[in-house]
Amino acid sequence: YISVQKKFDADFKEAECYKIDTVNKKVHCKTTQQSHLGGGTEEFTVDYDYLVIAMGARANTFNTPGVVENAHFLKEVEDAQRIRRNVIDCFERASIPSISEEERRRILHFVVVGGGPAGVEFAAELHDFVKEDLAKLYPALKQYARITLLEAGDHILNMFDKRITAFAEEKFARDGIQLKTGSMVVKVSDREISTKERSTGQTVTIPYGMCVWSTGIGTRPVIMDFMKQIGQTNRRVLATDEWLRVEGCSEIYALGDCATINQRKVMEDIGIIFSKADKDNSGTLRAEDFKEVIHDICERYPQVDLYLKKRQLNNFNALLKSSEEDAEINIEKFKSLLAEVDSQMKNLPATAQVAAQQGSYLADCFNRMEMCEANPEGPLRFRGTGRHRFHPFRYRHLGQFAPLGGEQTAAQLPGDWVSIGHSTQWLWYSVYASKLVSWRTRVLVVSDWIRRFTFGRDSSRI
Repeated sequence: YISVQKKFDADFKEAECYKIDTVNKKVHCKTTQQSHLGGGTEEFTVDYDYLVIAMGARANTFNTPGVVENAHFLKEVEDAQRIRRNVIDCFERASIPSISEEERRRILHFVVVGGGPAGVEFAAELHDFVKEDLAKLYPALKQYARITLLEAGDHILNMFDKRITAFAEEKFARDGIQLKTGSMVVKVSDREISTKERSTGQTVTIPYGMCVWSTGIGTRPVIMDFMKQIGQTNRRVLATDEWLRVEGCSEIYALGDCATINQRKVMEDIGIIFSKADKDNSGTLRAEDFKEVIHDICERYPQVDLYLKKRQLNNFNALLKSSEEDAEINIEKFKSLLAEVDSQMKNLPATAQVAAQQGSYLADCFNRMEMCEANPEGPLRFRGTGRHRFHPFRYRHLGQFAPLGGEQTAAQLPGDWVSIGHSTQWLWYSVYASKLVSWRTRVLVVSDWIRRFTFGRDSSRI
């Protein structure tokens, strides 16, 4: 749909990539259509000049026994459809007169594992669906329906401001969503979940009717095989440089949850940085000698800017002059001044916001590749000559939302600004709609919201 609407030359194939051949520059694929169409699975290859890997990730089960066989995940559209059908099936089965009271309570016990944004949002939305819509269709079962959220840590939404965490926990308590923190799941059977309680060390079994697993992301098998092929066996996800190129593969790029940027450390290049500024090879530098390379240093090593902000220094010159005013600096003094800079390095979060910015950045680079080959715009190559073709990728955090159900949302925006409540829910609606890919999709989604407000959620099987 996007390729048709945007009027650019693109060829779409619905298939699964199962192998990447870097030697012959081929991607091996197989069809994913249902086998009842006949003909079996078809395999084919796609040649590439440049390859972009954006396969996302799979749910991380931490090798917990029984999770794959008995739990639902929150990754694919098919997962959402299965969850929806299973919720309705639980109510249908619980409504059978011959079911015992104890079994009815088990069937209508919905357990969510993982107190991150996805798990919290799902628990809240499931609560609204059950209490606002299904309770009207199954009024006799309303008293049996329960939702439990299991979190191994001390609090839910650990990556958010403490004010948001406290509000979410209080709201869940008011809504009747049972929150169990310090509970690590050790086994999932078809009827029970076994947890190890950190406070007591005891193992507790919890009967359930449906379990949803939302405990983070894991690496897809094809990515793991590719990492072995290129010598990245000691990593959790693909390592790229600041231009999103996979390390060791100059024509392959990766973005999103399947990759992470391996930011170059200042201390690894400290001698080269010093020599670039020391043009007369005197072995010492004054602050003004860095004028030509200061911008390149801060752009190439973003942790420098973070360190300056932490030290409340206005610029790089202020750091150089922080100990001895106008003193000459030798290599050892330079090393001591920057010794703690690399402590500010942080991995980017595995969120859609990061992936969207990476995709936009990489598309812009490809569109301007010929122009930037002739006129490089990036920072100095400290380990080589000339400049890099492009500016390195820089993530700009625009804030994060946590929908909490009951038409209430919590938002943490840049500048340590926290907003919680009904008004923030409308802000979430507007941001969500603005991020959709087309006006057609926006109209469909907004009309669905209006229909839900007016008539309630559709509880028919799909």
